[in-house]
Amino acid sequence: MRTEQVTCPLCEATCGLDVTLDGDRVTSVRGDAADVFSAGFICPKGASLGALHHDPDRLRTPMIKRDGVWESATWDEAFAEISARLLPIIADHGKDAVAVYAGNPSVHNTSTALYGRVFFKALGTRNFYSASTVDQIPKHLSSGYLFGDPMSIPVPDVDRTDYLLLLGANPLVSNGSLMTAPDMRGRLKAIQARGGKIVVLDPRRSRTAEMADEHHAILPGTDALFLFALVNTLFADDLVTLAHLADHVTGVEEVRALAQPFTPAAVEPITGIPAETIRQLAHDLAAASSAAVYGRIGTCVQSFGTLASWLVDVLNVLTGNLDRPGGAMFPLAAAGQANAQSGRRRGFAHGRWNSRVRELPEVLGELPVATLADEILTPGEGQVRALVTVCGNPCLSTPNSGRLSDALGQLDFMISLDVYLNETSRHADVILPGPTALERPHYDVALYQFAVRNVANWTKAALPTDQPQEWQTLLRLTGIITGAGSDIAAMDDFVATQFAARAGVEPAADLTGPERLIDILLRGGPYDLTLADLLNAPHGIDLGPLKPRIPDVLATPSGRVELAPPPLVEDVPRLVAELTNVPNGQMLLIGRRQLGSNNSWMHNLEPLVRGKNRCTAQVNPEDATRLGLSDGGTATVRSRTGKIEVPVEITDTIRPGVISIPHGWGHDAAGIRMTVANAHAGVNSNLLADELLIDALSGNAVLNGIPVEVSPG
Repeated sequence: MRTEQVTCPLCEATCGLDVTLDGDRVTSVRGDAADVFSAGFICPKGASLGALHHDPDRLRTPMIKRDGVWESATWDEAFAEISARLLPIIADHGKDAVAVYAGNPSVHNTSTALYGRVFFKALGTRNFYSASTVDQIPKHLSSGYLFGDPMSIPVPDVDRTDYLLLLGANPLVSNGSLMTAPDMRGRLKAIQARGGKIVVLDPRRSRTAEMADEHHAILPGTDALFLFALVNTLFADDLVTLAHLADHVTGVEEVRALAQPFTPAAVEPITGIPAETIRQLAHDLAAASSAAVYGRIGTCVQSFGTLASWLVDVLNVLTGNLDRPGGAMFPLAAAGQANAQSGRRRGFAHGRWNSRVRELPEVLGELPVATLADEILTPGEGQVRALVTVCGNPCLSTPNSGRLSDALGQLDFMISLDVYLNETSRHADVILPGPTALERPHYDVALYQFAVRNVANWTKAALPTDQPQEWQTLLRLTGIITGAGSDIAAMDDFVATQFAARAGVEPAADLTGPERLIDILLRGGPYDLTLADLLNAPHGIDLGPLKPRIPDVLATPSGRVELAPPPLVEDVPRLVAELTNVPNGQMLLIGRRQLGSNNSWMHNLEPLVRGKNRCTAQVNPEDATRLGLSDGGTATVRSRTGKIEVPVEITDTIRPGVISIPHGWGHDAAGIRMTVANAHAGVNSNLLADELLIDALSGNAVLNGIPVEVSPG
């Protein structure tokens, strides 16, 4: 028996785990009490790491589809198939004929996070899509214009704040999102224990709302109106206090003018939040000794996702709470921090190119996934004919996913880097699996950039494997595309040389792969660390609380926080028009986070799906009576794009006029090999999500506030 310290790679919390092994068998998974960040916290997902490792449905060899039948293959056979079929498509139709979709797990995997960009750059396609345009690109877009870098996203300093206003977020279930923070329950309780206050705006009384001091059930999709009303009140009641930000902000008077139409009284009929409540919340926010406003998925996946994301930070600025202890602060990660260098004045722009069919804008080098099916189905020059999916399942996670699934069936060629034969990879011609989380090293390159405390932790592989690591697979694919062949070591040396040149250090001679790249990023980072330092600290290294970083963190052309960037200002009239759009009583669909679920890909683990069915449609008793629904009965839910039948759960935790169905289910498709998930199939709520409903600025999908018709099944 031995115990290894492992950083959980299954969500954004980065919890430390103690994994006990008997040979190659996982016998227990517990929280690592000595971990410098999570201090022993563990959630059901982390506890299921052993079940994930031993899952008999996981793919362990490449698969090739021949005449519609899947066959196991060697790695050489799989790469030969890819070379024979992908290269002619590129030669005949150009690089944009190949699209890429990168799923959420690719961010939680050091190999794909570091080497994915190498392969994507080699492909050179403009048809790059990811899970980001499902749920978070508006935050990157607004941060890019406000602060000059789309990765400069302030996070609540939850360990020191006295007032936390949460919108569209349920961190007790998500464990934080664009806010890396293990044990959110403990952190939120600590706010209350020191006399602070937590306020939640959410159409549902979520687990976070249950423990909050106040919960206000806002109408889905109206967060930007509510936030603007808070801004309006701050100006109208002379509550604006820039404090230490006074010399570092432009555009305050422009925001004052923009806020004038959004009085609390004007937004009350649309948001469902009384005007007096809005005024009181604005006064409470301004009066708090320290405060932070935080909006997450619910504020991003709506038709005003970018404006809502922007207004969150406008409030943090106007109350003097940006970049101060207890407010919203900029983390400084030890490795790979995009905004670590001061003195940058490059600014930010989006829409550098647009999608071919619907002309939707590029953001951060990617196009909105809401238009991927269009690019596959619409003939003409630039039509997508091949697709590479990397750790993603867009056939469950993207809007109008039924249409996308049909589109994938019309591709000339498809590759999936995936560990399951799932709803998306079943359409592929070649599947390339990767090792389990316990068979690969790990460092959270992306997530530490959003951590509520600066920490660093390296996980070495707990178990050996004969399977290639994903970075090796990605380099082999890069060799096919570039003609460099299969000399992985030579390509890895080239990649390391490029990383080292950017970091201003020499690559270590005794390291390869992610170990070498992380060592380069650490040595070129702000803390004078090396990989050896992390290897000698299996419970992580605590680099201290967040510190003020303005003005050095700002990369705008002016060197200031640009509070009224023209692209966002130009979208405000669209929001003004919503002031006359009084709700007409139509039911609105929202999603629902679940602690034992991570989007679509962890439903094949028995420990996470046992018990009562969690894929239900939650409705308020008032709506159930009006619509003729019964608890435990079936409801038929329709939208423009399709219909589903789903079990009904009547509950007063959801406001009238709203129906909630969790995201990521629907494991009843033909051809999948996920035994447990298929036995707990649930329904795919994204069959109802409309790919034509998007946030106009970013192209992000609208998954919150979808108009639907509901009737007894």
